[in-house]
Amino acid sequence: MPSRLEILHDQALREFDTIQSAVKEEREQCVQDRRFYSISGAQWEDALEKQFANRLTFEFNKCHLSVIRIVNEYRNNRITVNFVAKDGAEDDFADICDGRYRADEEDSCAQEAYDNAFEEAASGGIGAYRLKTCYEDEDDDDNDHQRIRFEPIYDADMSVYFDLNAKRQDKSDATSCWVISAIPVDTYKELYDDDPASWPKSVYEYEFDWYTPNMVFIAEYYKVEEKTEIIEIWKNIDGSEERYYEKDFEDDPELRFTLQAIGSTKADEKKKKCRKIHKYLMNGARVIEDMGYIAGKCIPIVMAYGKRWMIDSIERCMGHVRLVKDAQRLKNMQLSRLGEISALSPIEKPIFSPEQMAGHEDMWAEKNIKDWPYLLINPVVDQDGAIQLAGPLGYTKPPEIPPALAALLQITEQDMHDLLGNQQAAEEIQPNVSGKAIELIQNKLDMQTYIYMSNFAKAMRRSGEIWLSMAREIYVENERKLKILTKAKEPESVELMKPVINEETGEKEYENDFSKANYDVSVQVGPSTSSKRAATVRALTGMMQMTSDPETQLVLSSLALMNIEGEGLSDVKDYFRKKLLKLGAVKPTEAEMQEMQQQAQAAAQQPPDPQAQYLQAAAQEASARAQKAQADTLLTAAKTEETKAKTVETLAGVDQKEREQTVNTIQKLTDMQQAAAQPMGEGVNQYGQ
Repeated sequence: MPSRLEILHDQALREFDTIQSAVKEEREQCVQDRRFYSISGAQWEDALEKQFANRLTFEFNKCHLSVIRIVNEYRNNRITVNFVAKDGAEDDFADICDGRYRADEEDSCAQEAYDNAFEEAASGGIGAYRLKTCYEDEDDDDNDHQRIRFEPIYDADMSVYFDLNAKRQDKSDATSCWVISAIPVDTYKELYDDDPASWPKSVYEYEFDWYTPNMVFIAEYYKVEEKTEIIEIWKNIDGSEERYYEKDFEDDPELRFTLQAIGSTKADEKKKKCRKIHKYLMNGARVIEDMGYIAGKCIPIVMAYGKRWMIDSIERCMGHVRLVKDAQRLKNMQLSRLGEISALSPIEKPIFSPEQMAGHEDMWAEKNIKDWPYLLINPVVDQDGAIQLAGPLGYTKPPEIPPALAALLQITEQDMHDLLGNQQAAEEIQPNVSGKAIELIQNKLDMQTYIYMSNFAKAMRRSGEIWLSMAREIYVENERKLKILTKAKEPESVELMKPVINEETGEKEYENDFSKANYDVSVQVGPSTSSKRAATVRALTGMMQMTSDPETQLVLSSLALMNIEGEGLSDVKDYFRKKLLKLGAVKPTEAEMQEMQQQAQAAAQQPPDPQAQYLQAAAQEASARAQKAQADTLLTAAKTEETKAKTVETLAGVDQKEREQTVNTIQKLTDMQQAAAQPMGEGVNQYGQ
C-alpha cells in the first residue's frame, strides 16, 4: 500500500504536468522575449538563422535601450510598503512594522530580488521572488531568533507555477505552487545520494522531463492546508480569561497541570479554522524531504507581471519586447541588406585593359596608402604602331538602393518609435532649462512605463501581506531587541513584548506584540530617498527666502542641513536635531525623551555655579535698577501731569473771576446809564420848587 508521501508525490506530479502543459507555449515566448533583448545574436534565432546563413547579420538592438529605460524609471522611483491600521488611525506600532520591514529588506539585499523580478517582468512578462525565514545568526547555536529574508528567483517564467484555479494576479487565491530548480547530475548525486538513472520508467510518461543527461530538476512544492484548531478558554481566579491553542500544550506538556494548580478552570472550548502552508522538496521520482509547516498563512512566492490577461481560462502575459520583435527583425534585415549593398562596390572604379596596367599594378594597388601625386598607365598602340592617348575603357557602376528598401526603412523606424516610445525626445535635455524643470522631467513616469510600475506595485503589496503573516509567528520572543530602520534609513532598536501597565485599567500589557499585528498594506511609488532629500533641501532653501522671522529661518536651515547627503555630516546632523528638539520643531523619539528627562533631572539636582549665581544676581540688580528708574520716571511724569492739571484749574479760576468782574462792571454801567436817562419828577422845577 503506498504511503502518504507517495500518494502526495503522484498527485503533485500529475497536477504540475497539467499546469505546465497549459502554459508551456506562453512561458516559452516569455523566455524568447528575454533572450531577444539581452543576448547578442538572439534576434537572428530560429527560422532567420537558417535563411541568413553565410550572410551579413547585423543587430541594431533598440529593444534593449527601451527596456533599460523602463528599468531605470523603476530604480529611480522605488516602491515602498507601508502598514496602516484597519481604522486608518495613527498607530505607532504600524511605524515599527514599517521599520522592521525596511530592516529585513536591507539585511537580505532585497533590492536584488526586486530588480531581477521587475526586469524579467518588464522584458519577458513574468518575474518572481520569495520570502523565507532563517536564523538571525546561523553560526551561533544558542541564538534561536529568526528573521525574514528576501531572495530572488531567476528565470521565473520557466520555474514558478501556480495551480490553474488561481485567477488573481497576486496569487492570493492559490492552493499550490511549484518552484523548479535545475542542478547538475553530479551535484544532485552528491547532495541527495541518489542516482536519477535508477528512477522508475513511469517518470518519463509526463510531458515535463524531470531528468536529462546533464541536469536534474527538483521542485519546492507548497501546499495550502485548511486545519481546525481547538482553542481552550481558561478562567483565572481574578475572573480574567486566557486563550490557549493546541500548540501551547504541545510545547509545554505541564501547562494544563500548572493552570489547574493556580486555580484556573476551563471555561469553554472553541474550534477555529486556520490556514497553514506545508512545504515539500521533491524530484521526479519521490518526495526528498517533508519540510513541515512554514511560518505564515500565505504561499511565500511573490509574482510580478509586465502585462497580464486571462484568456480561455489560461494566464497570458507579455513584456515590453513581444510586440516589437517583428519590427526589430525587419530593421535588422534591411540594414544588413543595405550593408551588403554598400560592401559590394561603394565607389566607381576605372576599367583598363591588361596592356595599360602592365608594370603599374603595384602603384594602382597602393594609391590609397601612399597617396601618389600621379598614376601611370601604358599607352595604347594601334596596328600601325602609333601611340594613341586613351583613358579608362569605362567605370564600374556603384550599387543603387532599391526604392522599396528606402521606403521600408522609414516605415519600420516609425513603427519602432510607436511601439517603444520616443526615447530620443525623452532623453534629450534642451539648453537653458532650469534644474526644477529637469527634476520634473526625470521624476515623471512615462505612460508606457506606468503599467509595469502599477503591476509591480501589486506584487509589492502582496509582499507586505506575506511578510506580515510571517512576522506574526517569528517575532514573538519576550524582550527581544529588534533592529528597525527609519524612513531616512537610520537604525533604531525596539524591544518586543515589553511589559507595561495600562494607565486606565491598571492591568499588565505588552507593547510591540507582532502576534497581534493586524494591518492593511499600502504601497507608494515615488523617487528614491536621495532624490527626495535633494528636493526637500531645494524646497527648504526656497522657503527661507519667504520669511523674515529668525526662529523660522533657524528651523528651516536646520532641516535643510539634516537632509544634505555627504561624508562626515552625521555629527552635524545630530547637533541640529538637538537644536530642533529644544525648539519643539520635531517630535522626540522615546530614547531622546528619556535623555531630555534625565538632563532636566540632573540640572535640577546639580548645585548652582557661583559664577552663574553672580551673573544672575548682577542681572537681577540691573533689572531692579531699571525698574526703579522706570518707577521714578513714571512718578515724575505723574507730578508733571498734576502740575499741568492745577495750572489748568488756576487758569480756569482766573477766567471765571474775570468773567464775573466784567459782568459786574457791565451791570454797574448799565445802572448808571438808566439813572442818567430818567426824567425829573412832576411838580418840581429846575430850581427844586
